[in-house]
Amino acid sequence: MRVYITFLIIVFFSIQSFQLYGQDNQLFFTRTNRLLEVLQNLHTPVPKEDLNLIKKAIAANNKKSVISILDKYALLQLDINPERKLTAKQGQANAVLLQNGWSSFLVKVANIAGMKSLLEIQSEEAKRVYDGGEKIYGMGGDSKGSVVTIEDIKKRWLDFQFYQDELIPQNLSGSETEYFIIRLYSRDAGLKSAAFKVLCETAKLKSGLTVSFNCLAAHPVKLSILDDDHRRATASLTIKDANGNIFPSQAKRLAPDLFFESQFYRSDGDTIYLPDGTYTVEYTRGAEYLKGIKKFEIKSTPGQVLAVQLKRWINPNNRGYFSGDSHIHASGCSHYTSPTQGVKPDDLIYHVIGEGVNVACILIWGRGYDYQKQFFEGKDNKLSTSKNLMHYDMEISVFPSGHAGHLVLLKLKDQYYPNTKEIDNWPTYTIPILKWAKAQGAVTGYAHSGLGLEVPNDSLPNYALPKFDGIGANEYIVSVTQNLVDFISAMDTPPVWELNIWYHTLNCGFRTRMVGETDYPCLSDDKIAHGRTYVKLDKGLTYDEWTEGLKTGRSYISDGKSHLMDFTVNGIEAGTRNSEVNLSVPATITISAKVAALLSPEKDTTIKPLNYYKEIWSQKPFWDLEQGRIKNTRTVPVELIVNGEVRATKIIVADGSVKDISFETEIDKSSWVALRIMPSSHTNPLFVLVNKEPIRASKKSAAWCLKAVNICLAQKQSQIARESKEEAAKFYDAARVTYQKILDESHE
Repeated sequence: MRVYITFLIIVFFSIQSFQLYGQDNQLFFTRTNRLLEVLQNLHTPVPKEDLNLIKKAIAANNKKSVISILDKYALLQLDINPERKLTAKQGQANAVLLQNGWSSFLVKVANIAGMKSLLEIQSEEAKRVYDGGEKIYGMGGDSKGSVVTIEDIKKRWLDFQFYQDELIPQNLSGSETEYFIIRLYSRDAGLKSAAFKVLCETAKLKSGLTVSFNCLAAHPVKLSILDDDHRRATASLTIKDANGNIFPSQAKRLAPDLFFESQFYRSDGDTIYLPDGTYTVEYTRGAEYLKGIKKFEIKSTPGQVLAVQLKRWINPNNRGYFSGDSHIHASGCSHYTSPTQGVKPDDLIYHVIGEGVNVACILIWGRGYDYQKQFFEGKDNKLSTSKNLMHYDMEISVFPSGHAGHLVLLKLKDQYYPNTKEIDNWPTYTIPILKWAKAQGAVTGYAHSGLGLEVPNDSLPNYALPKFDGIGANEYIVSVTQNLVDFISAMDTPPVWELNIWYHTLNCGFRTRMVGETDYPCLSDDKIAHGRTYVKLDKGLTYDEWTEGLKTGRSYISDGKSHLMDFTVNGIEAGTRNSEVNLSVPATITISAKVAALLSPEKDTTIKPLNYYKEIWSQKPFWDLEQGRIKNTRTVPVELIVNGEVRATKIIVADGSVKDISFETEIDKSSWVALRIMPSSHTNPLFVLVNKEPIRASKKSAAWCLKAVNICLAQKQSQIARESKEEAAKFYDAARVTYQKILDESHE
């Protein structure tokens, strides 16, 4: 009887073992088929001869034969013995990489211990500098390290990825044998070595090895880039292979190519290096140009040329308008903060010309100030061209006054505040700095205006009172009353937050202008000049004339996808004759402009109208013509704004053509008038004075401003230095008196 029971137990466990063995084999074969499919999709297939042998072995349930074939393609072999000791060694695959190309390999794991845990592989050569620390790219693995040198960055020639999906996860499954797919990218050519570290079970198990690679040189491809007028040009290029990989790899880029951008910039006659393959290039030169797409193939043949012809949809220069971004940085945020402290002028100029920007204001600021201040000259940088000016100025950011609002100071002659040896010695609120800048003839304004001026809905004017707890145009509510502010900035924070305080102060009779900015690469790092100011110039392009146009308001702001040119009231153009239209009595005025906008016929579903009732920072871009599209049409509204409110609307087709548009409206009191296409473009205002009376358009706006002074002081006073509190209080008191007087004089 005992023998019979023992026999049954043996049979039972034999059946169980056979079933488990069969399940393990089936999982292995399923995963193998998925590996083969992925390698095919990555355009690195297993050769046909071996592929057929694998299929036959699977059909015969011959796992051993499948393993023997797959092992030929394994770059790394990881062994975990029954005592849970991990050993890493080089596999059978040829360690050959392609310069500027991706190669796929297998990683074999012989998991005798049957472990189920996270597998991590790291490499020093694949680290990437990440804003003062380091990030390790691989299967998991993230660390912050000490500052590295520029030579360390150059040595980090390798990039790698693991392919992962439901059938090939990053965790060990417990199976005795399994494979992963690793993809390696080499920035360089020649013989290179990479040290790999393998971690398992949250680094309880670890091993390492060094692999020597032969990195085959990519093929030189000469670029032929012609502008719309067939002259040689610099363009923005985004190159992808058949798998959608971006070239060159973003993680391994060196200036002027930047790791946080998909595009790079090159000029006619430059050479790029690509391995064999089929590619797609998207090319353009900023928002005034159409985006072109071209497919091309690279083979091992000499003299290969990639030719692209740029095409404009509009040329504001031909109408006297010159674009500019008043807020660009060469250091900090998405740029490296160490050791290079950002990019140099000879790198940044590629971006300026490649985006077709006429004026680039490169602002030195607190982060990287000690390094970047060497580039301040008080004049155009020598790399500027006749059509693309690059000029270093300052943003007062990460300075003691930053809590009250970051300042943009243009056309500075001297960047050192009197009696200061370091940043910490500067004033702790903005008004003294504005006075100092104005004394040397600077054009002054506040940056990223909406920060601290958040309101809970999308109405304009908006009568909710913000907290004034940010670094935007906060203390502007006070300094504007001292006539110290030429502009506030828009297009890098939500439009209602930016426009609301501007509308309220215009309603009180102040004449601050609006400029478009990017705050690249901080609030926006996809490219420079997403937000632009177009200034009309009669005597050609110079920095002094362009900044003067910001001050006088002979300009409009735009994302570049719509344009409001030659805006006039009763024939007087914005920015001329003090921007004033004088009426002796209430009357009808005539408004005119030349308007153009461009939308594709098909709706871009990735860009949706802003919803101010939801978390908004995930809704970028904040200004984009696509958000103004009327339903599924190709039309957008052009709105006539009088004292901050929509007085009339006309619908235009956004087909790229320039259209003459006009309005007529009654003016019964002194008012300001503007045009806008929300959220894409906005003119600066013309001021219509009736019987030379000052603009006192709204008691509600004056009351809003009066209350705002108190809120601002409550937020800022604790951060104003003790020795400055009394002086600052006088400016705040004077602002209250000014707004109270305006309130008393204002119309309902």
